[in-house]
Amino acid sequence: MTIKSTNLDLGLEMNLEIKNGSSGTVAVPGGILLSTLSSMHETQVTLETEEGNLRLRAGNNSALIKCLPHEDFPSIPRITGLNTIKIGATDLVVGLKSVWYSASNSGVKPELASVYVYQSDDSLIFVSTDSFRLAEKRVHAKNITDFPTTLIPQKNVAEMIKLLEDYKGEVEISFDKNQASFATPEIYLVSRLIDGSFPDYKQIIPKEPVSKITLLKSDLQNAIKVSNIFSDALNQIRFKVNPKHKSLDIESKNNDVGEYKESIKANVEGEALELNFNNRYVAECFQSIPSESLVLEFAGPSKPLVIRGASDKSFTYIVMPMNR
Repeated sequence: MTIKSTNLDLGLEMNLEIKNGSSGTVAVPGGILLSTLSSMHETQVTLETEEGNLRLRAGNNSALIKCLPHEDFPSIPRITGLNTIKIGATDLVVGLKSVWYSASNSGVKPELASVYVYQSDDSLIFVSTDSFRLAEKRVHAKNITDFPTTLIPQKNVAEMIKLLEDYKGEVEISFDKNQASFATPEIYLVSRLIDGSFPDYKQIIPKEPVSKITLLKSDLQNAIKVSNIFSDALNQIRFKVNPKHKSLDIESKNNDVGEYKESIKANVEGEALELNFNNRYVAECFQSIPSESLVLEFAGPSKPLVIRGASDKSFTYIVMPMNR
């Protein structure tokens, strides 16, 4: 049985094995079908057409869903261009999952509301930014050649991750000018691509830090989690680089709640600094760093902070400070 759905920005086809059945086609409201199936707790369901509508039976449950004319269902484009590559689904998902949360939620600048993917030597580089923070993930990909520079809408990336994160085989990606398809034996997904230019982000990556800190990721995670309780409406926390006491001091204050301070022992190189950050922007990058230790590089007052894993240089995260 083939199931198709589309919102004209993203199209999906899935092939499911069935025990038996006869041929037929219906177009059924997706939200109603999903809600009905979710309420049926049996392991098997029977689907039947009744006078152009869809009957679902599972155990003692039965539902009849009014259908729409299937002739009006929009076609899902098949991309059959010569520009086709294969990549492991795990590599693709790791790349997308490591950066997609940093993309903008606003559609004012579509190139910022997308994940930028391009090839560099034997790696694929995944990048996203909302202009306040930026995430870059480098994924080594075998036998990848001629991967075109691509901008995938962030909303579509979220769906791609859900569909492919449990698949362990290869994904065949085909491109044309405005679309790309992602195919496995069971799934065919086609996404609109953004026609635009991604910012030259490498210019904003600081080259020489004035302060460098190495500390345990768990220590920083816990400190930010508690400081969030006391942060203000702007989610603001203060980082204080303390070379004298070999620590990173974290402070947050809310006039209606109180204030919080914590000193984290760390390996500190360089000069003392004080910078304010959005605690959510800092915390969200931890999911992309498997290392137990983090390296924080401060470029100076009002300059961006660079966060990397101490044992994994494939991921780089940049977050801009906030004004006091």
